[in-house]
Amino acid sequence: MTGLPVRASALLVLVACAAPSTSRTAATPSAVSAASAATRPTTPPARPTPPTRDPRTPGYVRATELPDGAVPSAEADGNFIIGATHDTAPEMRLRADVPRGTVHLFTMSSSDSKLYPGIARDSGTFGAPDPKDPASLIVTTSGPHPYTRRVGVYVPVQYVAGTEAPFIVGADGVDQLLFTALDNLIAQKRVPPMIAISIGNGSGDAQGSERGLEYDTMSGRYAEFVETEVLPLVEKQYGVRLTKDPDARATMGCSSGAAAALSMAWYHPDLYRRVLSYSGTFVNQQWPHNAETPGGAWEYHEKLIPASPVKPIRIWMQVGDRDLYNPNVMRDGMHDWVVANERMAQVLADKGYHYQFVFARNAGHCDRATKLQTLPEALEWVWHGYPTTR
Repeated sequence: MTGLPVRASALLVLVACAAPSTSRTAATPSAVSAASAATRPTTPPARPTPPTRDPRTPGYVRATELPDGAVPSAEADGNFIIGATHDTAPEMRLRADVPRGTVHLFTMSSSDSKLYPGIARDSGTFGAPDPKDPASLIVTTSGPHPYTRRVGVYVPVQYVAGTEAPFIVGADGVDQLLFTALDNLIAQKRVPPMIAISIGNGSGDAQGSERGLEYDTMSGRYAEFVETEVLPLVEKQYGVRLTKDPDARATMGCSSGAAAALSMAWYHPDLYRRVLSYSGTFVNQQWPHNAETPGGAWEYHEKLIPASPVKPIRIWMQVGDRDLYNPNVMRDGMHDWVVANERMAQVLADKGYHYQFVFARNAGHCDRATKLQTLPEALEWVWHGYPTTR
């Protein structure tokens, strides 16, 4: 692994909000090695253009529609509709009178990982629905493959050396938008001085890829990877101390990265209790198949949240009116990102969770303009109740 300190203002924006392909896989690669050629498409399927959904659709959650250009209050729980204009929030701009934190970069290799030694799907291949179960995807072209990942560590000017700091873990690589928002929000004492750790994925997307394995798997494994393989490096290499208090730890991501953010808290509320999700992939995309959660992250709103005691998790969610819809060959009723997030909002409300759900008009998947408009309020809402100074 290698390390390189840089100024936050010098970083390129490397956030990857990849639009996932989806599925529930019926078997591991070894179990389907004898699958027929008919189940081995050689090119990814075409992705249909998502329809524009109306937040007033029957069956969607009741929501408060805000004036165009407004965002919800950082004090408010519940459901909100924003847009169609998405102006950049002032907190998303660099300011000469606000001190900028330092961002360090380092690289991790699959050869150093005990939990994720690396897989990849062959280039130009995808998978096919199981003829016996169209909700399951057979992938025969995935196998061991090395990777490297880039990690960015933001340390605010206000961090006091030797003290334990709150922190936020983000998915899909170095997130300059997050770092800029934190510079301004910390200076305004709207969020606590915190360290931000942006972790790149292990490459690829969806079933059979390293990214899909890390983000779409329904387990606590990714949180355990972060805890045992990433955070100790951050502390060792940059002289910071990261808190063990789960109430002072947050996760965030978009698409499958958002599903990973929720899984980190759901399976390990002892480690994380604050979640921020853009275009969450709460759909049927887990691979390999897991009989305990056969619908992948669709199970969160189908069974897991409704059937489980309330966990001490606070979650902010966003979805766009043109978010993903059936983006692959599967037609199982579990591949509509808007419906998945609407269902999440409903079950969270039914169980009495603290949540805020933002439906954005005129917005696509992991919509950048919407993030530029909403991220400051989202961060402030997620950290609501935690002292901004200690």
